[in-house]
Amino acid sequence: MPKPRADLVPNTAAYETTPLVKATGFREYDARWVLEKEINLLGIQALGLGLATYVHEIGVAPRIVVGHDFRSYSLSVKQALILGLLEGGMEVLDIGLALSPTAYFAQFALDAPCVAMVTASHNENGWTGVKMGANKPLTFGPDEMGRLKAIVLQDQGVARPGGRLERVEDFRERYIADVAEKVRLSRPLKVVCACGNGTAGAFAPEALRRMGAEVIEMDTDLDFTFPKYNPNPEDHAMLVQMAAKVKETGADLALGFDGDGDRCGVVDDRGEEIFADKIGLMLARDLSAIHPDSTFVVDVKSTGLYKTDAVLKANGATTVYWKTGHSYIKRKTAEIGALAGFEKSGHFFMAGPLGHGYDDGIVAAGAVLAMLDRNPGKRLSELKAALPDAWTSLTMSPHCDDELKYGVLDRIVAEYQALADAGGEILGRRIVEAITVNGVRVHLEDGSWVLVRASSNKPELVVVVESMRSEDDMRALFRQEVKPRLARYAEIGAYNQEI
Repeated sequence: MPKPRADLVPNTAAYETTPLVKATGFREYDARWVLEKEINLLGIQALGLGLATYVHEIGVAPRIVVGHDFRSYSLSVKQALILGLLEGGMEVLDIGLALSPTAYFAQFALDAPCVAMVTASHNENGWTGVKMGANKPLTFGPDEMGRLKAIVLQDQGVARPGGRLERVEDFRERYIADVAEKVRLSRPLKVVCACGNGTAGAFAPEALRRMGAEVIEMDTDLDFTFPKYNPNPEDHAMLVQMAAKVKETGADLALGFDGDGDRCGVVDDRGEEIFADKIGLMLARDLSAIHPDSTFVVDVKSTGLYKTDAVLKANGATTVYWKTGHSYIKRKTAEIGALAGFEKSGHFFMAGPLGHGYDDGIVAAGAVLAMLDRNPGKRLSELKAALPDAWTSLTMSPHCDDELKYGVLDRIVAEYQALADAGGEILGRRIVEAITVNGVRVHLEDGSWVLVRASSNKPELVVVVESMRSEDDMRALFRQEVKPRLARYAEIGAYNQEI
């Protein structure tokens, strides 16, 4: 196969004979491109050959699970990927239409160390991508993605004999049976199951019913045009519809799933969204009572209540803040043997006796239902109201060029670290810790904090602040501390976001 190029255009002879692969598609922990504009099917085939080459390079058994989400072109993309994997000498187990967690589960159920799930998750139509791993339950991080990128773009793929394809029939049933058996509700719960016409519609309603829930389906018919909104439970459009359905039906809660089913969003019985970090805190409280002295991993954008919560302290729980990104949280959860990991974007990683340690939206939904089942007579809104108060800002995203943002961030991190080392204060409160695993998260003595990090996939910095005192104090942390500090850097674009 010719060396991949980045300058091809459709409807040309070159496009039909040469792989198109743009380097920008290789992200920190997965790969995503606009199909036809940034990658063609020959490029996908080159990716498959590159992945096979990498698997052989690291000495892992060349046995891989593949699946695809429900988009008009995903099956074609998967078949092109399989061609490359076979060329590279891989034994391919094709589980057909799947959620990402279905493919991750298949690694365990089918004894395959590797996975390649064709999905663009919640991205708009036109996007495609692949989530990959070679060490269950982990998926690739920056090091693996960097090496794979070099193999593909530098035409280092190695063809090998031994490629074999096996179709695994009706794996959907095996997956649903596995996730459903983890939860057996003892009281009736009326649940809105929202899928945004994405792939989860073929999996989630049945799984929730088998757990014992009364399921009210919402946009569960598969339709790859996504006629109402993208299947993304972080997006306002989907949350508004979930809230309306709860109020219309008197449901106990709504559970929303993204396009490939690895994230879960929650709306309570009053029709109010509960951010994933607060759901994680509620789950940590519940689970640490059953499993005392447990460890939890959360990303640096999550609430500081994990550090200050009296219930977690009484249960002997420990919380570790780690890098934002599903691959990072999943890896850290496995590395330290945590009971669970929570990411604010809605990825939940249930490990140990709770799950296999990968992100699964339906397993997370089951954990929420089980929590309610263990608290008879209490509604989800009451469990939320029992949490301590915390006022968290929206995520602010000042522009900073990709080529400059990490250098600028290094200087900001050094500033805050020096301030912390000197016993400094922010708005009259002593700094007790500066967490620098992902940018800098500065914790104050009252539990409030400020975060500055670089966006993983945009030319932006990411700024979040949280106050344990009041909404006005949260605004002050931003306006009087973070905003003027960032304004001193000419490389950071002027921004007028207010909170």
